[in-house]
Amino acid sequence: MESLLENKKDIKSFTLPQLKEEMEALGEKSFRASQLYEWMHRKLAESYEEMTNIPRKLVDLCREQYRYTTLHLVQVQESRIDGTRKYLFALPDGNLVESVWMRYQHGNSVCISSQVGCRMGCRFCASTLDGLERNLLPSEMLEQIYAVTRHTGERVSNVVVMGTGEPMDNYENLLRFIILLSDENGLHISQRNITVSTCGIVPRMRELADKHLQITLALSLHASTDEKRRELMPIANSYSLQELIEVCSYYFEQTGRRITFEYSLVKGVNDTDEDARKLIRLIKGLNCHVNLIPVNPIKERDYVQSERRAVEAFQNKLEQGGINVTVRREMGRDIDGACGQLRRRHLESNL
Repeated sequence: MESLLENKKDIKSFTLPQLKEEMEALGEKSFRASQLYEWMHRKLAESYEEMTNIPRKLVDLCREQYRYTTLHLVQVQESRIDGTRKYLFALPDGNLVESVWMRYQHGNSVCISSQVGCRMGCRFCASTLDGLERNLLPSEMLEQIYAVTRHTGERVSNVVVMGTGEPMDNYENLLRFIILLSDENGLHISQRNITVSTCGIVPRMRELADKHLQITLALSLHASTDEKRRELMPIANSYSLQELIEVCSYYFEQTGRRITFEYSLVKGVNDTDEDARKLIRLIKGLNCHVNLIPVNPIKERDYVQSERRAVEAFQNKLEQGGINVTVRREMGRDIDGACGQLRRRHLESNL
């Protein structure tokens, strides 16, 4: 099945200009591309058969020439606390990915995955336990949002690429995804409402800065010294904190967008007063915001969440140091909240 899919171009990953070229190459008028694009990216059609204004001959040609990516809903969990929904989707090749839908006062957010698995090896993350299977195509990233929108019947206004996978490790597909998602001919989600999280692949962060996009870049920092960061995140063996701070400063210079630092608080590991002081020294002067995250415990690791008192003390210390900081509101805590947990549990139950 996979080789069959590989032989076909992925129609949902084409930009509108690319789709026009494809239609012209087939001897069709370019307006057919606009019609197809609208069905895929605005009306969120699940198949060619739904496209009622496309001639049967062209539908047959498209089915023959192009794969049409849709996801199959395997499982959905809904939080009884806040209504957060966690989705497990099957890709066309049978691989599984997770997405999370969260309702906030300012609108609905979807957190999507960018890879099947992950090879970054961060110590507190369930996504990376089985390594990287493959990158997701732009269409497979988009379709997580489209499938959630169809399922909830509600518009998505914010998208976070912070699920399973390292987005910068799937850089070209990520860029295409952002272009398609923010295109006025599709869902037209503002780039300012798109957040991309990275563990810190410095060369890709610099390349992204040079694109001058208006997305928010969130760096998974999680430590205030190189030594401690290397314990938590293998990527720290390749890029120092000094390099990271420099590229974050460069990103702000190129885009005018303030950096978000994600900091997962792990009890007894990175949540002390000394850690807070070192963090202040590290990022002082940067136009940034710190998002403190009580770590999600996973059974394969022995990390536990910092106590509320320690979280509040850490927050207060940063505020006193002039750092803009919030504690992330915990959503869906009564379901498999951490990245990779639902997929891993499903795979284990089917062994």
